Amino acid sequence: MARVNDALPSSAAARAASAFADGRLRLIVYAWLPILGLILAWEAVSRAGLVTPFALPAFSSAVEHIFEEAESGDLALNLGTTLYRTFAGFAIAGVLGILIGVGIARHWLTRWFFDPLISVGFPLPKIAFIPVIVLWFGFFDTSKIIIVAFSTIFPVVTTTVIAVQGVEKELVWSARGLGTSERAMLWDVILPAALPLVLTGLQVALPIALIVCIITEMSMSGYGLGGAMQTAARFADSRGVFGGIIETTIVGYLLVKGMALLRRRLLVWHQEAVGPSTV
Repeated sequence: MARVNDALPSSAAARAASAFADGRLRLIVYAWLPILGLILAWEAVSRAGLVTPFALPAFSSAVEHIFEEAESGDLALNLGTTLYRTFAGFAIAGVLGILIGVGIARHWLTRWFFDPLISVGFPLPKIAFIPVIVLWFGFFDTSKIIIVAFSTIFPVVTTTVIAVQGVEKELVWSARGLGTSERAMLWDVILPAALPLVLTGLQVALPIALIVCIITEMSMSGYGLGGAMQTAARFADSRGVFGGIIETTIVGYLLVKGMALLRRRLLVWHQEAVGPSTV
């Protein structure tokens, strides 16, 4: 009898875990239904001959092209090149953006110097500076990384400023009342309290970095996902163009989800870590 009673809790836990897994699976299926519907519609329109294969190749044909690129090694080369430029520019923008944002929020001299520059530069189309960057740094990785960093730094700076200025005054007053030094105040009070919003700025900046990198590669040609798409367009290879779109979509999705996962890991102590998230 004791053995039966002991088995009941574990059986109930197993049923609860199974129900949770089933609910999670249904949520994932529901979330992906629009994407699956779009893919099926794409395939059906192309196979039905409503448009020419040149204007819209079948989804399966574009995926087949991706596998061909993977077998030849071109996909790994282009993907690695794009990710290197994206992460390099994003890292530069992240570090400098946080430093400048903290400086603007806490030091009047830094605010006096950078605030007008950020206000003027934020709405400007950064892509317009590509010809200038090319004149100064050439067509290779350095110029692409610089334009990615330049385009990405503005949302990081602005969200960091808002995050630091939005730290509850009671926290600062309490820390000062306990004799906390300015350096300890920054590292132990202000930055942890501002971290959720700072990470929001980084989440916004990462897909921008990928988008700008792709556009820059398309304008300058060469290796990379954007360069491969531009080359395919020049040779009227529609399978290559749409294959590049699929590749970019998948990479962008994985980057966004990876950044969201990193955010949850870093904010495991924060109340938003237990909040709902998209699939």
